[in-house]
Amino acid sequence: SRYRICHLDPGLRRGARWVGRGDARMETDGRLQIAAGFATALGPRKDNQDFGAVHQGTPSEQALHGMVALVADGVSGSKAGRVASELAGRSFIDAYVDQNPLKGVAAAGLAALTGYNRWLHAKGRSDPDMTGAATTFTALVLRGREATALHVGDSRAWHFRDGVLTRLTEDHVLSQPGLNHVLYRAVGIEPDLRLDTRAVPLKAHDRLLLTTDGVHGVVSDEDLTRLLARRASPEADAQSIIDAAGTAGTRDNATAIVIDVIRIGAVDQDAIGAEAAGLPILPAPRAGDNVDGFHLERLLSDGKYTRVFVARDGEGGPRLVLKFPKPKLLSESGARGAFLRESFIGRRIDSPYVGKTLTLDPGRQSRLYIAQPLYVGRTLHARIAEATFAIPEGVDLSIRLSRAVAALHRSGITHRDIKPDNVILEADGGLKLIDLGVARLPRIEEFAEAEAPGTPGYRAPEMFAGNPGDALTDQYALGVTLYRVFTGDYPSGQETDFNRIRFDRPVRPTTHRPDMPAWLEAAILRTLSVDPADRFADVEELIHVLESGSAAAVPPRRALSLMERDPARFWQAISAILFVLLLASWMVK
Repeated sequence: SRYRICHLDPGLRRGARWVGRGDARMETDGRLQIAAGFATALGPRKDNQDFGAVHQGTPSEQALHGMVALVADGVSGSKAGRVASELAGRSFIDAYVDQNPLKGVAAAGLAALTGYNRWLHAKGRSDPDMTGAATTFTALVLRGREATALHVGDSRAWHFRDGVLTRLTEDHVLSQPGLNHVLYRAVGIEPDLRLDTRAVPLKAHDRLLLTTDGVHGVVSDEDLTRLLARRASPEADAQSIIDAAGTAGTRDNATAIVIDVIRIGAVDQDAIGAEAAGLPILPAPRAGDNVDGFHLERLLSDGKYTRVFVARDGEGGPRLVLKFPKPKLLSESGARGAFLRESFIGRRIDSPYVGKTLTLDPGRQSRLYIAQPLYVGRTLHARIAEATFAIPEGVDLSIRLSRAVAALHRSGITHRDIKPDNVILEADGGLKLIDLGVARLPRIEEFAEAEAPGTPGYRAPEMFAGNPGDALTDQYALGVTLYRVFTGDYPSGQETDFNRIRFDRPVRPTTHRPDMPAWLEAAILRTLSVDPADRFADVEELIHVLESGSAAAVPPRRALSLMERDPARFWQAISAILFVLLLASWMVK
């Protein structure tokens, strides 16, 4: 077992048996640290249909997915209630840690439970041994500095701080008198799961509580507040809550999990892997050096903050790209954050148009750098310097580049430095959007002001007013890039002095390209709107315009008529036919 299971053995009336290994107390520096306690009781029932678990996971799982605590209460009026609750908890944990963490906790949690819900709903209607099987489900996912409640049914999640108890969930039961025990939403009741979510910021010394209705159905909010305020160990206070439910005469199974937040996590480790967090940042190497078995063959680029090499893995191994930070120009936190962002995103975004990063064997790296595939080709900047694109070729490139941006946005990621220099045109015709070091992920702290992301000339007007970057500023940068694809120039007409860009008066693309279709010019100018509200709602909408406009502008090929192929021969043939008809008319007379 990879997680700590809290489930009452049949025949036991109180206490808990912990199955598995590990402890819910975390000691890793810079990480969220908690302590958890569990208690449950049968009450007057013959078996316990409650299930609870606290999932610790590996250090990398803690960094990427957080820690999970949950309770589930099998519906008493159905068959296999205990099976339903336990499988819900186990299935959720296993599926949740397999989700892409870039989805965010809420979306990943829903995806993790959706498949099980459909299975249980079907079994409840087809298997006589599981007729009507259903279960409540309430989980708390703790990651970084936030807890997210995922909930359906009438179990409850609570947050306790400074003597104030706040309920994080709403019961999904009928409101009519005498029917307030009847669930209308739970896992297995409906074919499509509807899961409530709510996020709450965490502070050190917060307490979190999960209860089934055998507890809160008889123990008042005031008593729960009093018991949590005792501040004994989580295990002792969880047991006191169960004892209070027994004293109050609960008629159901009663389960409680108490979680103490000992220390909150660092924001920059909220969703980014911690496997490289302790690697030293050393002076950038030079061509010819050997680093961790990689031979640096040649310098690929030497930028302001990074130095990039083509390297070979060992003797005769494959070629790849290694990118190193320049610690003298970039702060340690900025360098580490940028490199972990790029590594994290590049390993998880599944798009043929977004550059990847490679995962090295554990323990191989002795310093901070990232490894990437070697994309053979040239930058879009170099291609534009040679000549502008023909309209059909440029539209095709625009669609593929827009799809790369859309793939990032679907995962909540903002690139923040879209420009021709960061687009690789591969020799085989492929396209890769690269350089994700300044990308913005949800809930991740920003760069220092001196290290603000973006390139002058591509930054949206609102970024000069303090906007840190979002999907609409990405769209503006994409618009500038597309403008340059077709015209070779900048919308402002100023290639060097970007501090005085005339945002309100971009030069119309047709000034440079009279052959540009009106629909294409309108699309590009819309991405460059000064007011973000005037741009496309998202890049997906831009893709639709580019695809539909291209299809309308280039109708399907058809066989040309003789008149279209050779007008002279067409009219000669017509004249010959008319002459024959004239002769025929004379002969008839």
